[in-house]
Amino acid sequence: MKLRPRSRRARRAARWLAALGLPLLAPWASAGYFQWDTVELPAASGASCGNGTPYRFFVNRTPFTSKTVIVFEGGGACWDQASCLGEGPLSATNPDGVPADYLQRLNTAAFGLVTPFTARLHPFDRISTQDWNIVYLPYCTGDVHTGHAVQVYSDRDPAQPRVQYHRGQANATGAARWLREHIGRPAELLVTGFSAGGAGGTGTYPVLRDTLQPQRSSLLADSGPLFPAPRNATPEQAPSLPLHNRIREAWGLDRPGALLSLYAGRPGLDPDNLGSVTSALALSYPEDRFSYGLFQKDGVYSAFSYAKFYPDIQNAPDEATRRTLINQRWRQDISQWLPQLDTHANVGYHIPFWRALADAHCLTIVDFSGTGIEERGIADVKPVVENTLVRDTPPMRHVETDQVSDYSRPVNPIQALVTFLQWLFG
Repeated sequence: MKLRPRSRRARRAARWLAALGLPLLAPWASAGYFQWDTVELPAASGASCGNGTPYRFFVNRTPFTSKTVIVFEGGGACWDQASCLGEGPLSATNPDGVPADYLQRLNTAAFGLVTPFTARLHPFDRISTQDWNIVYLPYCTGDVHTGHAVQVYSDRDPAQPRVQYHRGQANATGAARWLREHIGRPAELLVTGFSAGGAGGTGTYPVLRDTLQPQRSSLLADSGPLFPAPRNATPEQAPSLPLHNRIREAWGLDRPGALLSLYAGRPGLDPDNLGSVTSALALSYPEDRFSYGLFQKDGVYSAFSYAKFYPDIQNAPDEATRRTLINQRWRQDISQWLPQLDTHANVGYHIPFWRALADAHCLTIVDFSGTGIEERGIADVKPVVENTLVRDTPPMRHVETDQVSDYSRPVNPIQALVTFLQWLFG
């Protein structure tokens, strides 16, 4: 497993830290700390991106603590040729692999500013994990970091089939083993992720938890829910069921050694209900804390969950009707998910209504502004982050009932800029 040195960037980092008035930290940057290093996993590990190229992840270490935060990147997903090639909305992210300078590109992880969890010095949000070892797991397999299959998709162009390596689970496993070898057992571990990364962090949590064996561990999953969807239900009863059935087949989630094998025999697991993973986690690790968040008006993950599976959505007469049909199913899934979470004393959730960024998708990208539930006196999601880590009070459980005020909330200038750039380059 190869660590690629960044000596030139290290020197730049040292100069940058000194320029910020942090000269005491500059020597540490030169020594390989406080900089993003690229780790490339070998093919022998089974890890790879969707196109078969090496899987790379990124580590920003500190000499002052063993505490570690692992961030799973979000993005689209695929189970057909076009979407695995990255074509069309909600399609696979990074279909051509992850370049070594991924963290230094504005249009990918934005130098680590994609989320406050990956920024040492964030312009708006200060959280304790910014002083920890920071690990960023890019997303390039089209399987929400959970796949265990190699598929050949030729439905669009049989003459040039796409061989798709759904190796998300192997990537997470390889990263966990590298971290245990090179950083050791963390005093504390936070696994987090947004969108597909929220689902990936949830699904592969046992891999990271059991490999790293931290003294204390938590999960904060943002906008990647695994809703209840029993196989003996109907789509009318469990709207996410068609999606779950499709990805279980395409990504090999039921194969030996795959996702469901991670949970085999654990209390709370129903192998015929992918959404039972949430209960299995809570019961398997009763000393850990699990927090989940999403927006009630999420227009991205909800579209991914239902748009390709329901004729009434596909044949909607206009966009407004289409979005209404999607959101109705999303709200139904939420209403059936929260009672499941309520049965576990170590599980919390934060469900605000809407914010003017990324179609109300993800609470932890860019910054935390606009993620509050003002009717409960909560300005943003930061208290939920602190509650997940500090644990001096029971898990927070919030669902916003006000469905009007969020639309008149002032927009953070950074969010406005990001929204403009998404429109400009989208």
